[in-house]
Amino acid sequence: MQKRVVVLVSGTGTNLAALLGACADPAYGVCVVGVGSDRSAIPALEVASAHGVPTFVEPPGDHPGRDAWNDALAARLEPFAPDLVVLAGFMRLLRADLVTRWPTVNTHPALCPAFPGMHAVADALAYGVKLTGATLFLVDDGVDTGPVVAQVAVPVVEGDDVSSLHHRIKSAEHDLLVATVGRMLRAGYRIEGRRVILGAADPREVPA
Repeated sequence: MQKRVVVLVSGTGTNLAALLGACADPAYGVCVVGVGSDRSAIPALEVASAHGVPTFVEPPGDHPGRDAWNDALAARLEPFAPDLVVLAGFMRLLRADLVTRWPTVNTHPALCPAFPGMHAVADALAYGVKLTGATLFLVDDGVDTGPVVAQVAVPVVEGDDVSSLHHRIKSAEHDLLVATVGRMLRAGYRIEGRRVILGAADPREVPA
């Protein structure tokens, strides 16, 4: 039986497209059953619709505060009964009870805990690191602070700017997201303190 995923988006939907491409193979064992957003008229919703995936939009401005918006989002998620929620460029913080009720993962364009926040790529370049990368983590109530599920390293090369480095990180991030979400849902995982221990790996799914 395929595992159920809801993807929350705020932008172009490149991570969503990567997941949907993987889900087209029945052996992947995962189905994106819904896509939600905090914003209307964004490319990611068009990506979902092109694949026949139901969508919804829940703008924070329609609610009197963050708690009311989180309550509305929970009501939207509940009918989908997701096994996992994936934040794919989603730019809103979720309340702790939501990510406890529905395990939630997010990606970050750095090797957490280094360079949290919205400017991770620029911050890494400014710091002068020789190696950065992408992280998939379980969401908690902080900003890029949840337990790390998987990471992939991306070298910084001479002449890199924010655009060129971010492009290479995004490519690695897509592979990491697809491989790790599939493995989490097919083989299971457990959490020991801050360690996330995945089930048996399929070597075909490990990003190069």
